[in-house]
Amino acid sequence: MVETRLVEGEDELRQILELQRANLPRSLSAEEIAAQGFVTVEHSLDVLRRMHALAPSVIATEGGQLAGYALVMPIECRELLPILEPMFRRLDGMGGVLGRYYVMGQICVAPAWRGRGVFDLLYAAHRRHLAGRFDSSITEVATRNVRSMRAHLRVGFAVIERYRDATDEWAVLRWDWSGRS
Repeated sequence: MVETRLVEGEDELRQILELQRANLPRSLSAEEIAAQGFVTVEHSLDVLRRMHALAPSVIATEGGQLAGYALVMPIECRELLPILEPMFRRLDGMGGVLGRYYVMGQICVAPAWRGRGVFDLLYAAHRRHLAGRFDSSITEVATRNVRSMRAHLRVGFAVIERYRDATDEWAVLRWDWSGRS
C-alpha cells in the first residue's frame, strides 16, 4: 500500500534526486517524454536541504521504496534556483490575487507506480499538510508535457496564464484552497 508523508531525512532527499535525474529530458527518449512526461529543473542536494528547512516536501513510499515526490517551494526559496526567477517575477506581477501561496516545486512519480493514483495522493498530502499555512499552490507546466497538464487539471489546478519563453510554452496553474475562486 502506498503511503504519503513529509520528508524526514537526507537519505530521502538523495532518493528524490535519483528519481529526478532519471526523469530529466536528457535521460529520456523522445517517446518516453511524449508518453510519460518529464521534469524540467534539476536540484542539488544543498538546494533540497535548504528547501526542506523552510518546508518539508512530500514523498510517497511503498515497501520502503520511493514511489514519488512533490517538492514544496515557499516563495522564500526563490533565490535558491535562479532559473525560476522569471516565474517568481511573473507571480509578483499578479499582486495579491494569489493570496498566501507556495510554489509546487516539482512532482514526479516513479515508472512502476504510474497510473496507480500516486500523483493524486501526493497532492492530497500537500493540501493536508499545507492548507493551514497557504491558500493555494502554484506551479508551471510545459504545455507539451501533456500527461502532467492533464493530471494537474484533474486534481483541481486551473490555468491562470500561458506564456512562451526561450525554452518552451508554459501554463501557470493554481490550485485554490481558499474558497474565493
